[in-house]
Amino acid sequence: MTHPSTTAAPKTVLVTGASSGIGEATARRLAAAGHHVVLGARRVERLTVLAKEIEGGGGSALPYPLDVTDPLSMRSFVQAALDRYGRIDVLVNNAGVMPLSRLDALRTDEWDRMIDVNLRGVLHGIAAVLPVMTAQGAGHIVNIASVSGLRVDPTAAVYSATKHAVRALSEGLRQESRHLRVTVISPGLTRSELVDTIADQDTKEAVTGQMALAIPAAAIGEAIHYAITQPADVDVNELVIRPTAQG
Repeated sequence: MTHPSTTAAPKTVLVTGASSGIGEATARRLAAAGHHVVLGARRVERLTVLAKEIEGGGGSALPYPLDVTDPLSMRSFVQAALDRYGRIDVLVNNAGVMPLSRLDALRTDEWDRMIDVNLRGVLHGIAAVLPVMTAQGAGHIVNIASVSGLRVDPTAAVYSATKHAVRALSEGLRQESRHLRVTVISPGLTRSELVDTIADQDTKEAVTGQMALAIPAAAIGEAIHYAITQPADVDVNELVIRPTAQG
């Protein structure tokens, strides 16, 4: 289903983690609204299929291999967008992992992975686009946090720590900027492949049971569309989107 564009001119929007879940849904929603979407993820074959579907529906999409943990990869991703479209209006820092477990399970490799993807990945994205947006005198960074950035639950200590950090980072960036818009989106239970990143079986079973309440990723894509299509002098700072039935 397509939606009429609500903006005077199409924006160039970079989406990390675009191969599934919230990233894919966001790319589809924004492309349907007439924006140019640049799709970044490690699973390039999925990006290629998504880009073909978007372009087959009359949209504009550029797939590009991206590892958010590598600053050089992120800079290459941003440069590819500039080469194709000439400017960068929005970066959606969406890529994330959620291998939940109790701290005493000592899954330290998983802790490092969450810090590398969920926090350093966001920092790499900001570092890559900030000079471009500063030179343009405008830009919008949308960081995907989580309701886990508003609370802490057992098995989610490290994941929550990364998402709390994303919210703090976003607020600092907002305060430092006068021409840059910064939005934090904090989803609750949302259908995605994040549960697949949980290796601890007891935790995975518990979270899988909760996912019966989950809302579709398209609901988050709709929220991002709302935030980026506000007038230039309006900055939607934070949106929390939960299933109605989530406690």
